[in-house]
Amino acid sequence: MTYLIIAFVIAVALAPLSHFMPSKQQRKQARLREAAAVQGLFVEFRDLPRNSAPGAGAVRADTLYYGLRLRPSRGRERRRGAWLQEEGQWRPLGETRTVPEELLAMPETVLAASVDEGSCGIYWREAGDLSTVAELRRLLGDWGQQLTG
Repeated sequence: MTYLIIAFVIAVALAPLSHFMPSKQQRKQARLREAAAVQGLFVEFRDLPRNSAPGAGAVRADTLYYGLRLRPSRGRERRRGAWLQEEGQWRPLGETRTVPEELLAMPETVLAASVDEGSCGIYWREAGDLSTVAELRRLLGDWGQQLTG
């Protein structure tokens, strides 16, 4: 009986510590982000790009940006653009621009893409595995070479 009471007291004392253990989903996200960093991508929380028209585009708080840093485009036209994927179709936002070929090959889990002076990247909710990150890195690398080449 004494051992049972001691075990109960220890369990009650250690229970709050379980709150600090990462969940299965958090461990998966950490693995994906680590794989992205190892492959040369950076990860940021960013709002989805959207039209400047009032009420256009929904903001999603859990969207992450996986980006590839680009060299400055000195002496060339400045890079800027955004594209949104809706129902499997890519459409440009803002200025009329053609959709880059690399975006057409992106997985369906990618919500949007953008390019600016410092990076090109995609917006998604980390719905995939390590092979998805490797595929995203390959496609972003191809896109980055096309932009800087």
